[in-house]
Amino acid sequence: MLFKYTKKTLNKLEQLVKHMGYYLRYERGSFKPGYCILQEKKVVVVNKFYSLESRINSLLDLIPDLDRDHFEPDDQEMVLLKQIIAKKS
Repeated sequence: MLFKYTKKTLNKLEQLVKHMGYYLRYERGSFKPGYCILQEKKVVVVNKFYSLESRINSLLDLIPDLDRDHFEPDDQEMVLLKQIIAKKS
C-alpha cells in the first residue's frame, strides 16, 4: 500500500507511535535521518522544520525500529503496522 501524504495519514502514524508507548515531539535538530529515538526514555524526536511528506516518511522509517514488546494493537493498528513493516522491507 502506498501511503498518501495527508494530515490524516500523519495523525494515524502519530497515534500509532503514542499507542506504542512513545512520546512524540517535534523539535529543532540536525538529526541525520530527520529523527532521533531515545529508547530508554521512549521519546521520538522529529525535525519540526520538515514538511508533511518528510514527517510521514520519517515516521514510516522509524516505526519498525520501535520497541513493540508491550504493545497490544487493535485490529486497525495491526493492519497499519504490517503495512509499514512490509513497506520498509
